Formats: sequence, structure tokens, C-alpha cells
Amino acid sequence: MAMNVAGKSAIVTGAGSGINLSFAKLLLSKGCNVVIADLSLRPEAEAVVAEYSLTGEGAKAVFQKTDVTDWAQLDKMFEVAIEHFGGADIVCPGAGVYEPPWSNFWIPPGTPQSKDAISSSRYAIVDINITHPIRATQMAIAHFMSRKKPGVITHITSVAGQVPYFPTPVYVASKHAISGFVRSLAKLENPPAHIPKIRVNACAPARILTPLWTDNPEKMKMVGKKEDAGWVMPDEVAQVMLDLVEKEEYVGGTIVEIGANVRTVGIFNDPGPIASGNGVKGDPEVENDMWSSMEKLMGN
Repeated sequence: MAMNVAGKSAIVTGAGSGINLSFAKLLLSKGCNVVIADLSLRPEAEAVVAEYSLTGEGAKAVFQKTDVTDWAQLDKMFEVAIEHFGGADIVCPGAGVYEPPWSNFWIPPGTPQSKDAISSSRYAIVDINITHPIRATQMAIAHFMSRKKPGVITHITSVAGQVPYFPTPVYVASKHAISGFVRSLAKLENPPAHIPKIRVNACAPARILTPLWTDNPEKMKMVGKKEDAGWVMPDEVAQVMLDLVEKEEYVGGTIVEIGANVRTVGIFNDPGPIASGNGVKGDPEVENDMWSSMEKLMGN
């Protein structure tokens, strides 16, 4: 059930920057209204909201400050979409983090850098990367059903959803989780006749040149040699995300990998991103930080 985005409305979390901002810009350029849900806007995102203001002609953008770990704030996104656009047809729970120092397997809760309080019994990275897209999907389904209209939910997983990576095990786990979640909802596109169709799919980018990397020295340390970085540009990923909405072949449960090449990831016996030319390399020296953290646990 391909959906032409012209004249539709979307909610995109994490669209204050990076690939989600690129996706929001592309949707707007195609005549689709967008609720930009994020904690804040980078200057380039502020410019987009100003360009597609609620008082202007054509597609419109509205910013809704949103902490995606707060379910009440996720619910507010849909209220804003209803208030300004009559509802949402497309939802992209794209906000995510790449194992930051403040929520990191190798920097345990209770240590100085970590913001994961032992008293909370939770990891922020799990709340952002797994719980938020799952809850947003539940809300989107309820929203589509209440309107008795079809809808599309496009997720962002990663090549890390297919391969292990020692320095970022929770991030890798989160992307494996989203890939499995998306595949499990494939049947929503073929419901009984009286139930509106919902397409749930995902893109799986390689390493993307966004502020998530460039603004964080600890992440850039993982890149290694410049020629091995395997960068993908945000606009390239945004185009694949649009295709996931608009193209017939990207049915529910589809995961499309984007790196040097664009390909559909098989459920079984897939060759993986490296074999397909979409693998990324890292600096092996970064693993020393992991061993150092274990030495500290030994009291060394």
C-alpha cells in the first residue's frame, strides 16, 4: 500500500537535526505537513520551520518540544498533528542515540559520566532507541484506527542491526530489536478487509554524516581512517525513507539497507552489510577503552 505523501501529514521524532531533519525537509518539499518532535532545533531546523510556517502557503511545519522517553509527550505529538493538520498519515519514530557516555554499557550507572541513575533502574539509551519507537508505533496504530484511515510507520534501524560491534553493544542490541519489531508487524499491511492497512518498514543506514557523529569526539574516535569511514549523506537516507512510504515494493516488514549500495535485507541467510559493500570499519584502538573500563572494575 504505497502512499503518495503530497497532501498528507507526518510526525517525525528527532527531526531537529540529522537524517530525520533531512526526511522532514524532503516531505515538506513534496507537499507533506510535518510535526517536528525533538528536544530542540539546530539552526538549520529552525530555518525549515520558518520557511514552512503555519501562516504560509503549501506544506507546513510545526515544532513540538518532545522528550521521547516521556509517553505523555509522545501523545502530545499526535494532539498537535490533530490540532494543526487534522491528524497524521505517516509516523517516523526516528530519534536515537549512539551509545553516548551518559548512557553506555562500558560506563555503568552510578559512575560520574553516566546519567543512568541506579535508583531509576533503567538505561536512557534503551528508552530512546527501543521503548520510544515501540510506544510511538502503538500510538500511531491507535491513531490510524481511530481515523479509520491507512497509515505508514517508517523506522530507522542500522547495519548494526545485522552485525556485532564490541564498543557499542547496547546500540547494536537496540537496532537488532527494531529490525525484529518491524518484521513482526509485516502483516499489518494485509489485515482483514474492514481494518485499514498499515505499513511498517525501516531503513538500515551505514555510518551517516550527521551531528550525532561530528559533534561527539568520542564517536569520531571510532571512525578510524578517513577513507574507511563509509559515510552516507543524510539526504541519501531521506530519499530511501521517502521510497519506503511511496514505493509499492517496500511492503510491510521490509528493511532497506543504505550505504555504498541500496538493497533489501533478507530475513534469512542474508549476506550482511560487508558482503554487500555497505559495511563500515572502525579504529581497533578504540577497543582499548573497553578493556580499560574492565581494568577499573578490577581495581587496577
